[in-house]
Parts: sequence; structure tokens; C-alpha cells
Amino acid sequence: KNIDVDGMAQRMGTTEAGTNSINDITPVLNKETGKDAYQSVEIPDAKADDKQTDKLRGDIVTAIDEGHAIVANIAGTATDTDGTTHSFEGGHYISVVGYRDNGNTVTIADSANPDQASYRMSVDNLADWIATRGYTA
Repeated sequence: KNIDVDGMAQRMGTTEAGTNSINDITPVLNKETGKDAYQSVEIPDAKADDKQTDKLRGDIVTAIDEGHAIVANIAGTATDTDGTTHSFEGGHYISVVGYRDNGNTVTIADSANPDQASYRMSVDNLADWIATRGYTA
């Protein structure tokens, strides 16, 4: 689909400082896709519990199997399956674009660094990286 990224960013309220919340992204994705495929999910605590991690895993599997990615608002530092750390203390958005091992390992698409545009991470690490924020699935 051809998307006007500038128009989309404007509708999300994105500025040079970023986009405030996953709740600003979900309605715009639904409008762009023409259906209510996306819903915001928050992980409000400092770390994700088992139930929140299980929900994230299930949401990832369902979304990818239906042909769309998940957008996650992350903050802090997380380590991928290769042992590389990714740090965004002020927050950042990433896309989850794939999974393997029944959703226990996910594939991340990240625009922050072209040399690390794609990497894998355990869903447990991802859930804790999303903690205090949220994702849209």
C-alpha cells in the first residue's frame, strides 16, 4: 500500500520529539488499512508479567499470521538473540514483523540504525522492553 508518511505522521501528532503514545498510532493504522485490525495494548508495569508476555506472544502470532506487523513503543535497553544491546532510554518505536518457535522468538524491524535494521529477540525481552508503554496489534 502506498502511504503518505508525512500525512500519517501529522495525524499521529508526531513532531521532531516523537509520537507521544501507541494510542496515537492505532487509529491512524486502522484508517490506513481500512479496517479495525489494530488495537492498543498497554503493559503499564515496570516489567511484564507472565500473563502480559503470553498475550503479547499470542498477539504477535495472530497478527503475523493475518499478514500485518505489530508496532511497539519501547523504552530502555534490551538484548537481542545475538547478544547485541539496543538502547532507547527516551523511547522509540519498532515493528515486529515475524516470529519463530511458536512466537518465543520475534523478528524486529528497526529504523534507528541501518546496520541493525533487523534482529531477533526473545518475546520475554521484548515484553519487558515494552513495559511502561504499549503496542498495537
